[in-house]
Amino acid sequence: MKPGQDKIYYVTAETFNAARNSPHLEVFRRKGIEVLLLSDRVDEWVVSHVTEFDGKSLASIARGGLDLGGLDDATEKASVEAEAGEFKDFVERIRNALGDRVKDVRVTRRLDESPACLVADEHDVSANLARMLKAAGQRAPASKPILEINPKHPVVKRLRDETRHFDDWASVLFDQAVLAEGGQLDDPATFVKRVNQLMLEMGGSAAASSTSA
Repeated sequence: MKPGQDKIYYVTAETFNAARNSPHLEVFRRKGIEVLLLSDRVDEWVVSHVTEFDGKSLASIARGGLDLGGLDDATEKASVEAEAGEFKDFVERIRNALGDRVKDVRVTRRLDESPACLVADEHDVSANLARMLKAAGQRAPASKPILEINPKHPVVKRLRDETRHFDDWASVLFDQAVLAEGGQLDDPATFVKRVNQLMLEMGGSAAASSTSA
């Protein structure tokens, strides 16, 4: 653990590769903070009962707000708060586009390379646990994910300027975040159809621009 670190961070996933490539790890990699990668089925049960070790609390990096405690960078935190204000209207547009698919939409500082990720609210079950319960034929407590967007990512910047197909692009952003965390889409056929249509629209716009030039 790094000096000043007051929590043991972990991420759970169905497979080791899914845990290792989780977008939630990006800020931790950049800051050199070690994270436990938990991919055994029993791990979800373990972390729900073993909440601390050696006086350090265990904290999921995919749940609630990002809290780095003594490792936090005040300047970086202030920058994200400023971006949250700048992107307020844009975030509201995404929230309206996604409707009841999300509990909330907000600007994140977890991400460096990915455009968006999903996190569970502080007191909701994790997406991985919900998938495990469903696979076992049990009903998971009802909950919706929080979509966090990376305001510095080119895709998000492009979406901010989009007018014609904003709702479709917002849905693609959400579905990509579901896939990135190892989840399954409720309607993969619609996702493919939407992506194909947007690709055709982009191709048509590029061709029209080339012709007019």
